[in-house]
Amino acid sequence: MSEHTTFDWSRRQRTGLPEVVFGAHKSSEQIRDVVSEHRERSVPLLITRLTAAHYEDLSDLPLDFDETACTATFLAPAASATPADVAIVTAGTSDLPVAREALVSARFFGLGAVLYPDLGVAGLWRLGEKLDALNECRLIIAVAGMEGALFSVISGLVRAPVIAVPTSVGYGVSTGGTAALHSALASCSPGVVTVNIDNGFGAAAAARKFLS
Repeated sequence: MSEHTTFDWSRRQRTGLPEVVFGAHKSSEQIRDVVSEHRERSVPLLITRLTAAHYEDLSDLPLDFDETACTATFLAPAASATPADVAIVTAGTSDLPVAREALVSARFFGLGAVLYPDLGVAGLWRLGEKLDALNECRLIIAVAGMEGALFSVISGLVRAPVIAVPTSVGYGVSTGGTAALHSALASCSPGVVTVNIDNGFGAAAAARKFLS
């Protein structure tokens, strides 16, 4: 029994999604205890928002780290051989940390997911080249900062619903991701819904529920 964490082992049965651990603000020892509890029960685990100090302190544990996504997994399902459930599209390379959090989370939830980076509106031909592949997917997670134009553009070109993930990438009025969030919420393109700024995990969780 942990002295600092109450585990919700029945969450998957109750909600369709397993408990996932938010790593930020937790000490390395607290995370080590969480991993130990999951190892004892052979229960899969996803940890999000890890720090560089966590990677160093926990490197001896049997975890699969994705340092770009700031995540670690234990007993994660194998990636699907036919990743046609979810496409994750980024506007730019700077959006990759959030996009990879969505990718790792979606695969942890058992979805076939594929990442298409750097298809933003500054070079629309890049998006055009991927449209056939995107139209094979059941849902699209679009990840963009700055002005967030990708959300409306991609929704106007594909059949699938679009989950917008505004990122805190930007400067000036785009600082902190507020401009991209407002763009997503104000989109005139039908079929766009949004999650909070930088919430790649939340987008993947919503995708899993939508596609259940």
